[in-house]
Amino acid sequence: MRLVSFLQVLLLLGIAAYLALFTLENPELVRLPLPTGRGEMSVSVGVSVSLFLLMGALFMALLLLPGLVRERLRRQGEARLRRETEERLTATLQARLSAMQPPATQSSAMPALPAESPVTPTPVTPTLSGTGAEVAGRAP
Repeated sequence: MRLVSFLQVLLLLGIAAYLALFTLENPELVRLPLPTGRGEMSVSVGVSVSLFLLMGALFMALLLLPGLVRERLRRQGEARLRRETEERLTATLQARLSAMQPPATQSSAMPALPAESPVTPTPVTPTLSGTGAEVAGRAP
């Protein structure tokens, strides 16, 4: 889309340059009838061509305006929808995170290990029952 806009600007600049050359080459006067039908207006050829070029640019802008307005409204709607969706997702995530946190009473119900009596594992040496033979690999 930006390429088309760039080409339109180049074309408009080319037409304006051609209009400037046309005005310099043809200084004659042209009589244009007034819209009321009573009288006429005398202007140079360059001014008349500039006037018609300006009218064409205005008509083109009026043709493009509904599409531009529609695109802007669509983007605003998408931004609003995205913002609402993010707010709902944030609220859902916060609700789930708060539901996962344990209450404070459960953490105090767990018994604490006494600090002065550390638990040390005692080595176990199994023996075969009835034979009196010990299992190989016993710890000394």
